[in-house]
Amino acid sequence: MKKALLFINGEPPKEFPNLSDYELIACTDGAFHYLKELNFPLDKLDFISGDFDSHSNDEEILQSEVHGFEIIETPDQNKTDFHKAIEIILEKGFEDIDVYGASGGEQDHFLGNLSVAFFFKNKVNLRFFDNYSSYYFIPKEFSISDVKDKMISLMPFPIAKNIETKGLKWPLYKEDLILGERIGTRNIAENQEVSIKYKEGDLLIFVGEKSNAKAD
Repeated sequence: MKKALLFINGEPPKEFPNLSDYELIACTDGAFHYLKELNFPLDKLDFISGDFDSHSNDEEILQSEVHGFEIIETPDQNKTDFHKAIEIILEKGFEDIDVYGASGGEQDHFLGNLSVAFFFKNKVNLRFFDNYSSYYFIPKEFSISDVKDKMISLMPFPIAKNIETKGLKWPLYKEDLILGERIGTRNIAENQEVSIKYKEGDLLIFVGEKSNAKAD
């Protein structure tokens, strides 16, 4: 499956992923500011999308032909820049997308980005990465490898029913998670592989770094 990389306007990554893993690399216009500051190789970008209100005098944007990236204006204010960028990437034939910059900064943006991911969850394999964890919606039967001693959190969106887990320090056995009642944060992987299955609803997984944290 062809894989795309998208940067959006949240907290900049401390490290960039291996760019050679991706066939398409893009950013929203807000993320372009921090990519320049971090000396990201602009010739690796395939496109920048957004309304470009804050880029009227941006020399790098004005010289886009030098760097070789496409500028795609998306003025529709009924959708976020993230939502519109995902639509563009889908149109280009990519259904596997890694996203950096979705969290940090203003928290309404973070929640909005989760809402966008929820909207596209049956259309695209969307994974978020930040400086603390990776997170994404998982299917009804799911397994992940190489996670021993890492923090694993399960967040219902808003309900996930009849959950069973294997490989976690505090397992679930045919139990429900409900936002506002019970969530499954800050668990720890005891095995290299963790498997999760559930019957109904939607479930968001967060995979953090190695931790000695206690469950909440």
